[in-house]
Amino acid sequence: MPNSALPRAPKISLSLVVTLAATMMLGPFSLDTYLPAFPAIADDLGVSSQAVAVSVSVYVFALAIGQLIGGPLSDKWGRKQVLMAGLVIFALASALLATLHTLPHFLIGRALQAIGAGWVLVSVPALVRDRISGQEAAKLFSFLGLILVVAPGIAPSIGSLLLKIGHWSGIFVFMAIYAVLMIPLLIKIVFSEPPLPRSAETSQGSFIRRYIAVFKNRTALAYIAWQVGAFSVMMVFITHGSFIYQDHFGQSADAFALMFAANIVAMFCCNLINRALLARCFSSLRILQLATMLQGIGLAALTLAAVMQWPVWVFLPAMMITIGAHGALSPNIQACYMEHFGQNSGTAAALLGACQFGGAGVLSALSGLLPHTLLAVVLAMVACGLLAQGFMWRSVWRGKHIEHQ
Repeated sequence: MPNSALPRAPKISLSLVVTLAATMMLGPFSLDTYLPAFPAIADDLGVSSQAVAVSVSVYVFALAIGQLIGGPLSDKWGRKQVLMAGLVIFALASALLATLHTLPHFLIGRALQAIGAGWVLVSVPALVRDRISGQEAAKLFSFLGLILVVAPGIAPSIGSLLLKIGHWSGIFVFMAIYAVLMIPLLIKIVFSEPPLPRSAETSQGSFIRRYIAVFKNRTALAYIAWQVGAFSVMMVFITHGSFIYQDHFGQSADAFALMFAANIVAMFCCNLINRALLARCFSSLRILQLATMLQGIGLAALTLAAVMQWPVWVFLPAMMITIGAHGALSPNIQACYMEHFGQNSGTAAALLGACQFGGAGVLSALSGLLPHTLLAVVLAMVACGLLAQGFMWRSVWRGKHIEHQ
């Protein structure tokens, strides 16, 4: 692993960690809060719920583009400028979405919202890498993830509550208010100290040169493909979660919110286990391998449940294992990957985020072309999981090969 030449603060305050986690919650809130509102949005726009589900893929694609642009800008102009601009774009787009009444306009609004979110989300891993590295970075990413998994759990419940007291547009008003409130909080806690000095290598160069520098590190690139496969499993579920529980299993919007939250509880538990293993000096790579195996076990159980047409109370635990594994997958992939980039960390984070959301967006969109059945959705998740499994076994083989040399 390369050592960074950048100066780093020895400790990071709890308030800073919580603020960074709250900033990253913008992503899950914008993805998951409006999921229970799919039927209501579809009725209002005069389309099917499946057509509204396309907005998930549109959001993911635009999020990838936003990160690809925002990452190099944060290396060049600074984290604060890009992060604040992203929050403003997100807030304005969210307010606009609350006023739209046609599907094409709704999709455009979601794309604008995602670009702003991309600028915000890509800044957080870079801010972490600016301050800390190594095993400490892995612990910090895990702690961020521990707080972050709360957002997808409560987001659908917030959406259901807002639907009960008003129109679905209130969900997007909530998103706009959240983004606006984050601005003074970030200024006070994250950017109250002078920015860390950056080397000449990170302050000069075009977009293309920055990405070329990142692409030259081929060892780090393997983690990108690993993340695409693992994250796509969850994205396919998010895209079709409403169909699985509300249409196929006939559950209500409230029951869907609870079942969705059950997956977050599983992610929370896996993240706690991840932190315990890191504290016992397990390497991030080893934990990453174990988490990928756990996801594979969950996918096998899901396939069996779909084929045998088991009831929802049997299907749910298998889905919890599959999605829960991501609580240990994501922080360790980020830690292993970002450790390779002492310079151009914003660009590196942009590439990981863009490939993660872009690749997952393509795969989840393609899953929409399959027959609208539970087995088809599960097999799409399995296909995505096989990509992660391939890189997991590749890393195991490489480790054994190095030990034998």
